[in-house]
Amino acid sequence: MAIEVLGVEHIDLTVNDVARSRAFYDKVFRELGFRKFEGDDYIHWANAQMTIAIREASGVHRDAQFDRYRVGLHHLALRARSRADIDAFHDFLKREKVQILDAPAEYPHYGENYYAVFFADPDGMKLELVHNPWGYWRKVMTEGSDSRPRYDLK
Repeated sequence: MAIEVLGVEHIDLTVNDVARSRAFYDKVFRELGFRKFEGDDYIHWANAQMTIAIREASGVHRDAQFDRYRVGLHHLALRARSRADIDAFHDFLKREKVQILDAPAEYPHYGENYYAVFFADPDGMKLELVHNPWGYWRKVMTEGSDSRPRYDLK
């Protein structure tokens, strides 16, 4: 019998400047309904589904530029309940002068009715808020295939 994974428990992000990133993620995660918890060396935001934390880069990794095509995290996508939530969050990003990488739009190559906004954190890490109706992925998981075209990034 296979072990069932219930979801993502937590994600830790490494940042160059904790103070700068704390201010950014405070605004963003508060807007997304997360609550902040802060210890001596661990700052995290949580909701009922997950925890996301930041940690400062150390040693030779300090002041490194984020490159999503290196080994490691490519981007972080969070799911929203509705398209209206994506649009409201986009308005928030504009008000707060957060770098928007791609405005809200449908991205059919990611799935039927996939609607998302892409933005960047202070280190240039790509972040996404997406509304992707669960029915599409339930069908993919039930049928065992995904008809979306795939792109070779090489």
